[in-house]
Amino acid sequence: EVNVLKGKKLTNIRAAGKDEAVRLTPPIRMTLEKALAYIQDDELLEVTPKSIRLRKVHLDPNDRKRAERAKEAVA
Repeated sequence: EVNVLKGKKLTNIRAAGKDEAVRLTPPIRMTLEKALAYIQDDELLEVTPKSIRLRKVHLDPNDRKRAERAKEAVA
């Protein structure tokens, strides 16, 4: 899992390999209808007057795995 807010750790030692630039895709602008059609079962849609946000129900990756295992056990 990638956290875009965490920066790369810097040291005084030069790296032997070349640091490759990370290319991020631009965000997709969606209407409410498109976003509702796009979301999965494990996602929520946060709607505010200024924005529409897509997020996971369980924000912690460990909680996500635990919920997925519990869902498989019930099925």
